Amino acid sequence: MSKPVVVSVPHSLGREEAVRRLKAGFERAGSQFGGLLDISEQAWSGDRLTFRASALGQQASGLIDVGDADVRIEVTLPWLLAKIAEKLVPAIRRESVLMLEKK
Repeated sequence: MSKPVVVSVPHSLGREEAVRRLKAGFERAGSQFGGLLDISEQAWSGDRLTFRASALGQQASGLIDVGDADVRIEVTLPWLLAKIAEKLVPAIRRESVLMLEKK
């Protein structure tokens, strides 16, 4: 059974700048996490990103909604990764903050 994990990350960038930084960050993520994380699909529609990724041989999907003052990340994890979901939340939050901070 899959389990959604939701993380909200506040920002003060404004929607357009946050989208720009997240787009750049997702492009870097594939090469940065090479063997650990593979982002197989990503599609932006306005301020929403939908994506598919795999980690540890498991497939996950998610969406990111960018608002004026926050970013809402929802990742649906397969049962194996869902078992360690509480340990993944800080990593998701940390990487999101890093993407938003990089200019």
